[in-house]
Parts: sequence; structure tokens; C-alpha cells
Amino acid sequence: MMSLILAIDQSTSATKAVLFDARGAIVDQASQAHRQIYPQPGWVEHDAEELWKNVLTVIRAIAKRNRSKLNKLSALSLTNQRETVVVFDRSTGKPLHHALVWQDRRGDAICARLTKRGHGPSVLKKTGLKIDAYFSASKLRWLIENRPALAASLKSGQAVIGTIDAYLIHRLTGGQVFATDFTNASRTLLFDIGKLKWDLDLCKLFKVPASALPEVRESAAHFGETDADGILPKPLPIVGVMGDSQASLFAQRCYQPGTAKATFGTGTSVLLNIGDTLRICEKGAVTALAWVYQGRPTYAFEGLISFSAATIEWLKNQLGLIQSAAEVEKLARSVKDNGGVYLVPAFAGLSAPHWSPEARAAIVGMTAHTRKAHVVRAAQEAIAYQIRDVLDLMRAEAKVTLQRLQADGGPTRNRFLMQFTADLTGAEIQVAEVAESSAWGAAMSGLLGLGLCKSLGELAHLPRRQKKFRPQMKPAEVKRLHTGWTQAVKRVL
Repeated sequence: MMSLILAIDQSTSATKAVLFDARGAIVDQASQAHRQIYPQPGWVEHDAEELWKNVLTVIRAIAKRNRSKLNKLSALSLTNQRETVVVFDRSTGKPLHHALVWQDRRGDAICARLTKRGHGPSVLKKTGLKIDAYFSASKLRWLIENRPALAASLKSGQAVIGTIDAYLIHRLTGGQVFATDFTNASRTLLFDIGKLKWDLDLCKLFKVPASALPEVRESAAHFGETDADGILPKPLPIVGVMGDSQASLFAQRCYQPGTAKATFGTGTSVLLNIGDTLRICEKGAVTALAWVYQGRPTYAFEGLISFSAATIEWLKNQLGLIQSAAEVEKLARSVKDNGGVYLVPAFAGLSAPHWSPEARAAIVGMTAHTRKAHVVRAAQEAIAYQIRDVLDLMRAEAKVTLQRLQADGGPTRNRFLMQFTADLTGAEIQVAEVAESSAWGAAMSGLLGLGLCKSLGELAHLPRRQKKFRPQMKPAEVKRLHTGWTQAVKRVL
């Protein structure tokens, strides 16, 4: 009887439950979107109570449709949006404020002050990260400085701080477990990725009480048990917890130095495995903990792109140029090229490799002949241009040629985008047939933790199917297009 694993993927836009068998085949899945809350420009929040209720909703949907299979369930695994942070009551689990999302920029002024005071190099050395509001710490300091009641609750020990995985694990276990994994802890700007522990000096710098932070465990560790508020017939061990981008790197079998993946989602995260020795990238990428397994860390360079599929959503929701994301590929192919139009999606500044929070979005190169299709095409091309810029930086820093790039996420179904990315980067794009790679990566970590797979090598040999896109565009045309993009980016920097 083949075991089943139920993976929860709590992403920026929705909560998904994916039921996998032990070889990675999807048995069933359910999804529930949640609200994006924008109290003012630059602020992005989620209702953490809504996220918790949506977790129960998707588990209930899976359980209802698969009652005869529930006896085969071996574990629940969890993957999540990483830098989003929530303060909640230690006893009840109830959020004391909306979760502050990784896109939220209210920490910009704090980051600017700390950078001006010269803290950047020491923070980079410990965390592998830039002092930037993308990460959790400045958002937490903003809350502590601007919400006195919340600050008092943290000081008294009544309130605690969690990345989304720690918050959901606390709720799933009825408050029995307050823990996160290394990949999520490392995205807070409070964690020393060399010593593999919370750093008291960083906590002091960001005014965050270290006593409010969760225990840190390996991704394949056990994180308690849950019956999902009585929805499941028996308690399941929670095994396999990993931040979404690292989880997709894991699912893509990027276990060797020099292997890389790009997860196309609301934003895009490009991760390049650099092995078990910590190396700091000085020129625009960050250094991430890819995972820790049997006490041994694996590190990666990461290029963070804030607006990928989010740009397409902007075309739909803000401009009304399209009715659904499904239209964009057909529109892009309806014109022979971009007509000289470039869309630089700096809606919340530009991240890697520029790290310019002041930059603002622009559409450049329009003429009287520009059509809607040109703008829509430019929005899609912008995703590939940003990936090219990040890969150029990371290839130079890691001194690798990188012939192949593993790809996953919903936008990988867009064949125009995948081919254009292959052309721009000069790398073969290998697209996972299983779009839910983050969920599968967490589940694969769960297989390790349960002993159903004995090693990374055994995981690497699990079956998978891929679509491949090889570079076809002439080098001169690639150079011309990328030069146009570079000039457009200079306008917004």
C-alpha cells in the first residue's frame, strides 16, 4: 500500500492542499484564495486568521473527496511564503495584527537609517542578506515602534513572532509546538546562517525580543502532530517544513553545486546551489540557506525578483488590459515583437541585482503605433529580462556556466514566456510537469523525515517528467533586445 502525503502550500495569493503519493503523483488538490490588503501605498498585509481558516478549508475539501484513502496518509508537510511575518498570542494562537507580507515596504526608512549608520556589512556577513524591507526584521521593528500594545505583549511574553510556517504549525498542533525550519528562519535578518542560530545582536539591532522567536529545526524533522482541528480521522505527524523557494529547489533535485532553478510566481526566486561552504555574494544576489540535513547546511545564491506574475495581475486588475492571465500568451504572439516597448515593473522598487527601493515602474518606448498587445508582451518579456540579469550576476559570482535552468510555478505553462526566457538566458529551460513543485519539495523532505526515502540520492531517482525549451534566437537579436531593456532600467534607477 503506497503512502500518501498531504502537503499544504500557503503562498502569497492562495492556500493549497496537494495530496501526493510517495512517487510524486498528484492524487488530488484544492485551493482557496485570500485577500490582499493594501492599507496605504507600499503596505501589503494578509489576515492571518483568514489564512488559518483557509488551511482548514482546503484540508476539509481533500478529506471529503478522499475518505477511502485517508488511512494511507503518512504525514502532513508544509511550505509557505517566506518573509511574511505575523505576531500572535502564545496561548490562543490568535493574530494580534495582520501579517506583514514580504512585498510590504513600511520598513524602508528603518533600513535606510541602519544602512547609513554602517550596519550593512556586518548584517550581510551574518545573514547573507541585504538590509532591506523585503525581509522580516524591519517590518517587525516598525510594528514594535508603532503599536505599543503589541510591543508590550511581546515584552511580557504573551505574544510571539512567527514566519507563516511557525504560525500555522502552532495552530495545527493546538499550541503544542512553536517551531520553524532553517530555511524560513534564515529569511528574517535575525538569523546567523553560518552559526545556524538566532543572533542576539541582530535581534537588538531590530528591537526584536529573541525570547519571542520560535525554535529552529531541520526541514525533515518532526514538528508535532495534527488532526487539523478534527477534520482528519487520526493525528498525523507534521514532517517536511520548508520555505517555498527552497522547497522547489529541493523538488527539482538541485542537490549538487552548480545546479539552479527559477520559481515563477507572484515574484520569481532564482536559486543556485553553491554547496556546503558559506559564501557571501557582494554584488546584488543574497546568500540563502537552501536546507540543513543531518546537521549539514547547503547554501545557495538567490536572486529575488519582486514582480513577475504580479505584473500580469496588475495589467488585469489595475489597467483592465486583460480579463484573465490566460490571455497573455495569445496576445504576446499576436505581434511580431515588442515594438520597442519595455515595461520595467519597479512597482515596489527593484530588487536583485539593483536593490533600488526608490525606483518606480515605467513603460518606455511607446509610439502612436503601440497596441495593447505590445504592452502585454513587454510585461511578459520583463520577467525573462529580470531572470537574465540575476543569472548573469550569479554565474559570474559562482564561476559556473549553467547550461540548464530548472523551472516551476504556474506561469511556466506559458510557452511564449518559457521560450523567451531560454532565448534571453542562453540556457535550456527544463519545466517540471508537476506545477506544484514547492508542495512536492516539502513532501519530499517529509519522505526523508519518515524514512520512506533514505537519502538525497534516493530522492533524486524518483520519476519525473519535464518539458524542455532550448535557445533559438540569434545572438545579435538577443543582444539588441537586452540592450533596450538595460536602457529602460537605467531610466527608472
